[in-house]
Amino acid sequence: MKQTIFTFLFFTVIALVSCRKNQYNPDILQYDDDQITAYIKANGLTGMVRDTSGIYYKIITPGTGAHLQYTDSLSMVYSFSSFDGKYLAPDTIMNHFEDFMGHISSDNYPYGLQLIIHNIINQKGVVARILIPSHLAYGVSGTGAGSSTITNGKIAGNECLDYSIHIIANQDAYDQTLITKYITDQGLASSMKYDPAGFWYSISVPGTGTVPITNNTTITATFTLRTLNGIVVSQQNANPVSIDIPDIMRGMQIGLKKYGSTGALMSFIIPSSLAYGKNVTGAIPANSVLRYDIQIDDVTP
Repeated sequence: MKQTIFTFLFFTVIALVSCRKNQYNPDILQYDDDQITAYIKANGLTGMVRDTSGIYYKIITPGTGAHLQYTDSLSMVYSFSSFDGKYLAPDTIMNHFEDFMGHISSDNYPYGLQLIIHNIINQKGVVARILIPSHLAYGVSGTGAGSSTITNGKIAGNECLDYSIHIIANQDAYDQTLITKYITDQGLASSMKYDPAGFWYSISVPGTGTVPITNNTTITATFTLRTLNGIVVSQQNANPVSIDIPDIMRGMQIGLKKYGSTGALMSFIIPSSLAYGKNVTGAIPANSVLRYDIQIDDVTP
């Protein structure tokens, strides 16, 4: 009887050991790598290179100049999504980063993004595709609020991220490229004119007033201010409001002084250097090109 029990236990142990040998229990590093390689295959991605950190990347456009350091100021636009497709941020008009490169992770961007920019895509002008493993993104907790199954407000835990990054080499040149594309896409090529100061403008209704607009002027007007993706960030159309010329963005100051008068209905497209520059202003991201539609009701010296 004792021998029978011993034999049974012996074969049970062998079976359990054999079963364990067939089990696959990856740690988070291997789990992430499995997810990324499966994602690459499922999406037909080619030319992806694995960094030693576990990040996969592809340089689409090489950069130029000195390598960026953590203390360097970095301007970039980006789009990204989670691998499960439940979180999407495709809008490069709104997705701007402007800060020191070493502040990426402290500004709630993935640490992996900071790592790969510092080590690999560390020159201005680079355009790259980056696949960031979850342990270098937002880890087991994820980020954001709401249900990961029904909203776009949360990145679930253990989710790898797919980033497309453009590190801006020349902000003014980038803005003008963006404006030119916007004018073409919106069918405005016949109406918009370029001013040597750097902005674009159109006059739908010429003004009839004789009082010039200067730094000492107050105008009464209605207006709509929006980003180039159509998001309205400020608006006053119900009732005209008083606007002191020194209080508005520099591009608008120049444009109104040159082309504005009582009765005028105008549109301006203002590059970031003549708008709010590197500053985040309310709902306006840093380095934003803005469209300003304005109707001037009155000009007061």
